[in-house]
Amino acid sequence: MSRIALVDDDRNILTSVSMTLEAEGFEVETYNDGQSALDAFNRRLPDMAVLDIKMPRMDGMDLLQRLRQKTSMPVIFLTSKDDEIDEVLGLRMGADDYVKKPFSQRLLVERIRALLRRQEAISADEAGEPETSQVLVRGELTMDPLRHSVSWKGLDVSLTVTEFLLLQALAQRPGFVKSRDQLMDVAYDDQVYVDDRTIDSHIKRLRKKMRSVDPEFSAIETLYGIGYRYNEE
Repeated sequence: MSRIALVDDDRNILTSVSMTLEAEGFEVETYNDGQSALDAFNRRLPDMAVLDIKMPRMDGMDLLQRLRQKTSMPVIFLTSKDDEIDEVLGLRMGADDYVKKPFSQRLLVERIRALLRRQEAISADEAGEPETSQVLVRGELTMDPLRHSVSWKGLDVSLTVTEFLLLQALAQRPGFVKSRDQLMDVAYDDQVYVDDRTIDSHIKRLRKKMRSVDPEFSAIETLYGIGYRYNEE
């Protein structure tokens, strides 16, 4: 049973969403501000967090920033209806997905399930092959899906589930272009719609993390109007 942390200062949302998630078989923890959630996460991390952005004491952005210092667990943001700035900023800070308020609870459940499936797919040896055959090496890049580990020039890089899947999709075929639509298919289930800005934000965040260990990192190339390509170095 997956443990989902729901963090929102709207008690109606906490009550209704937690009831829906529990009916779907999830274990749910609820918090009405970011600081309370962080205190609990420091004791025990959930499998996934669903965070409102605007909250008292500590908002969702600050909470996400602190979480990303210690974990790559999936995070979904709940954003205001018309606040595109929050969506883009949240993705660039390391959120895996976002859902706009007011939202369909069924949509939120599907987004949660999709992220958990992707996380499980990364860590599980579904093909039943030896572990050594799962490791992907492309020049200075090494990726181990079984351990959800990434290194560049021998230095570890911590990626979220979505960032890992996008980098893996690009690095599997160096020199070949992946369109945004193809990358969406890799990172999201068919029933989940996202726009081009979402993929672009994830790629920017991915580049930033790679450049944190190597300022000269340039293996991910943007082909404007077409997509992205991994160039083996």
